[in-house]
Amino acid sequence: MRLRLTLLLSVLLAGCGGGRSASRSNPALGEKESAAVASVLQQIQSKKVDYKIGGADLLDITVYQQNDLDRKLRVSQKGEISFPLVGVVKVGGLSISEAESALSERLKEYLKSPQVTIFIREYGNKKVFVLGEVAKPGSYELPTESKLTVLEAVSLAGGFTPIAAPDRTKVIRNSAEGKSQSFEIEVSAITKRGEKSKDMALEPNDVIYVPQSFF
Repeated sequence: MRLRLTLLLSVLLAGCGGGRSASRSNPALGEKESAAVASVLQQIQSKKVDYKIGGADLLDITVYQQNDLDRKLRVSQKGEISFPLVGVVKVGGLSISEAESALSERLKEYLKSPQVTIFIREYGNKKVFVLGEVAKPGSYELPTESKLTVLEAVSLAGGFTPIAAPDRTKVIRNSAEGKSQSFEIEVSAITKRGEKSKDMALEPNDVIYVPQSFF
């Protein structure tokens, strides 16, 4: 988690994403926005630590020095997984650390002091996070039947606040390979010039951050 957060911050500080930005012509403003983004990303990481495993989550499970037991397993709708040696284990409703402990306890019958690590590779309930200067910041589920765009997500979050800087809206995306990207969305190009292609479609776990206008 810390590595991914560091990667996200490095991308933001490097100014990835392209497009015109007031923060690029004003270094102090860029620093303020980077600090604000760092804060919201830390909030998201904290929420993920407290996350309770649910049905359809894809778990990446490793057992220290037991490579033959490493598995990628999908949690059933009953909240169960089937793991080698121990069979069915109930992990639904548990935090990651609780699930690691539960599986370790079961494996103690077969292994000496097993050390289990669980990483959520894919969330069953796919969400995006809309944070910063919107009326109702928080997480929102992606629809299964259609794409959700940046402006549609902002609309779900109640729209921009009066002190928002819409043209500096950022989408922060972390790929399955651990690489991070930051895209800057020029909202006025979409709403005033009709450039609909700039209203990018969102992917699971994208973070939309709307900064405050400092002018």
